Amino acid sequence: MRTLGIDPAVRNTGYAILEGDHTNARVLDYGVISIPQRIPQSGALEAVCTGIKNLIKKWEPDEVAVEGIIFVQSYRTAISMGAARAAPLIAAASHGLAIYEYAPKKVKQAIVGKGNADKQQVAFMVRALLKLPETPPSDAADAIAIALAHLQASDPLKASMLDRRKV
Repeated sequence: MRTLGIDPAVRNTGYAILEGDHTNARVLDYGVISIPQRIPQSGALEAVCTGIKNLIKKWEPDEVAVEGIIFVQSYRTAISMGAARAAPLIAAASHGLAIYEYAPKKVKQAIVGKGNADKQQVAFMVRALLKLPETPPSDAADAIAIALAHLQASDPLKASMLDRRKV
C-alpha cells in the first residue's frame, strides 16, 4: 500500500509518501510545502492544494492520512486550522482517495510511546524507525509519523489504540 501522510498548515504543510504495511514501511518522499508570508491566506491555501494534487499525480497513493483537529482556545486559530486542513482534503477528495484522520496525541503515542512527545522526539523516532540517513524537518517528520500511524492502524494489535476515523 502507498500512503500519503499530511501535516496540514497554511504556511508549512508537511507531507510524506510511504510504501508498505505495518511490518515493513519505507519512505519514498517527504518534505514541506512552504508558502511565503507575503502571499495572502487564500493564495497559500490554493498553493497547498495544488502541491498536494501534484504529489498525488506523481506518487499515486492508495490512501491519505491526515492529522486531526486539536483543541484550541482561539476561534481565529481554529478557523485558520480548519482552512489549512481543507486544502489537502479537497486535493485528495478530488482524486477519489480514501482519507483517514488521526489525533496528534494518538500519533505521538503510536510512534514515540507517549502522547505528549515534542517535535524533536517525533523526528528522532521516525528517523530511527525508518532508518533515514538524516532527520527530516519537523513538519515532514510529523507527516511521516501520521503515515506510519495509518499503516499501524492496519495491525489488529494497534488498531484500537489509534482511533482511526475516515473523513
